[in-house]
Amino acid sequence: MRNRTAVLLLVLSLCPLAGSPARADEVPVGTTWMTVLLGGRKIGHLEVEHQQTGDVVTTTQVLVIELTRNGNGVPVGVTTRSVESRTGEPLAFYARSTLSSSDSTVQGKRQPDGNFAVSTTVGGSTRETTLSWPPGAVLSEGQRLALLQTADHAGQKYTMTMFDPASQSVAKVDMQVFGNERVDLPDGWMTLNHQRQVLQTARGEQTMDLWLDDHGIARKGTLRMLGREMEMIACSQRCAMAPVQDVDMFRAAMVDSPRLLPPQLRSDFLRYRVHVPEGSPQPVIGTDEQRVTNLGHGYWLIDVGNPWPGGEAPPDADDTLPNAWVQSDAPAIRDLATKVAGDATDDLQKMRRLRSFVSDYINQHGLDVGYASALEVLHTREGDCTEYAVLLAALARAQQIPTRVVTGMVYADRFAGQSRVFVPHAWVQSWINGRWQSFDAALRRFDSTHIAFDAADGDPWHFFSGADLFGQMRIEEITPSAELAGNIPPSGAQSAAPSTGESR
Repeated sequence: MRNRTAVLLLVLSLCPLAGSPARADEVPVGTTWMTVLLGGRKIGHLEVEHQQTGDVVTTTQVLVIELTRNGNGVPVGVTTRSVESRTGEPLAFYARSTLSSSDSTVQGKRQPDGNFAVSTTVGGSTRETTLSWPPGAVLSEGQRLALLQTADHAGQKYTMTMFDPASQSVAKVDMQVFGNERVDLPDGWMTLNHQRQVLQTARGEQTMDLWLDDHGIARKGTLRMLGREMEMIACSQRCAMAPVQDVDMFRAAMVDSPRLLPPQLRSDFLRYRVHVPEGSPQPVIGTDEQRVTNLGHGYWLIDVGNPWPGGEAPPDADDTLPNAWVQSDAPAIRDLATKVAGDATDDLQKMRRLRSFVSDYINQHGLDVGYASALEVLHTREGDCTEYAVLLAALARAQQIPTRVVTGMVYADRFAGQSRVFVPHAWVQSWINGRWQSFDAALRRFDSTHIAFDAADGDPWHFFSGADLFGQMRIEEITPSAELAGNIPPSGAQSAAPSTGESR
């Protein structure tokens, strides 16, 4: 899987935490409790347990947070366990993510040949693979040792290669040591060593600041989420387990529209003038339906509509393969796709039939699911836009139609008590007649108010990775084609596709 910028897993994979006092050269043993705050409001807790048996060190981290989506509490839990030698050599890893009614798990164990046997279970479906350990990659104890080794060298910069058990991906993180600082904590002030971790992503830098005690143990960590500061602060168990406060992630993720967009405008070309903090990377992707132009100083034009081939890379092998969340090789998925496609003679006709089927198939609509895999959706028939998207992607791939899950936002006249807003959304792109074409099973049709942030394989962390963008983007102007008086960028653009309710 591509290196993802998921905030929740960054908390775990980039933050080696452990407990009770020990000499700096010893493995710290015990439990650390931390409260998790977003914009100063408590949203959850982090519990970290460090154990040692002989020369084997086991670090278990449990993160539980709860955010509100349109009045519904959505608990999210991530547990990771790293088993290593005292010198930080990886021996085994485990991760469990709770995003829906069914947990997803990953287990890896080192084999005599040095490779890792990995078992991944999502939605009741298990996949067995073999992983060659990435050279130089470290787990929790290896990270602690590296942080400890550099703590006395203020001004030093170095690189750490981190392995994330949940996604089985590797991130090369740039580190910088700032030196000792006095930090106020709930249980009193401490002198802590300040180090910064910077992960380079397609959207720019993902930065996390850590404040470490004399044993390389983080007592405080901060990063950005939904345009707000997210903090993890060490405190007592009672403090960490205190009730959470209401934080509506949907309201925080909404982007106001500067104008009303009636249906007749949505079915034609729209140009958006948006602003993000100056120096930020390109905020959205270019697609076969979306063109992006840099105006400078944080301003961008996003043109949606007038589809043209060549706006994005053609499909590769991954776009037709099954994965843990889009289980297109599952017999139930394959059989259903064959039945729904029926006697369709081309891929466009197949996609229209599959889209229509999924739109009607999910009959329990709720925002409390979190994120479910295609097989889970097939069995429960419930969910929101993400569940529509992963099921449609699985059915399409089962028919050997290259398909990606797109994450972004879409316009709503009213949503969650707000008027004229863009809200987080997901749909799919399929490779049809030489270009990527969008299909939205949740809303039944794709229109020019769909703004794509990312197109990927359906892994949930791609959906969460754009969370901070919502808190930073501002739409300053929306111009329909009629108001542009023909000033629509040519660049090979073709006339808009017919408004069939399937693509435009």
